[in-house]
Amino acid sequence: MTTIEIKGDWNILKGNLKQKWARLTDDDLQLIEGQEDELLGRIQKRTGESREAVEATIEEYRAALAI
Repeated sequence: MTTIEIKGDWNILKGNLKQKWARLTDDDLQLIEGQEDELLGRIQKRTGESREAVEATIEEYRAALAI
């Protein structure tokens, strides 16, 4: 997979997450690999959902994109 494909998949994933949780900002979603815990924390804080629910949703979107 090329860098362009990876960036494209990430952009799709970000779009899906913003549709699911409209309170997320672009800054929230700028966090990338190595900062997953911070991203999960930000999503939890903005949405009030449990960590497990957030992780499950992100994993669903990742699986749908096969990334």
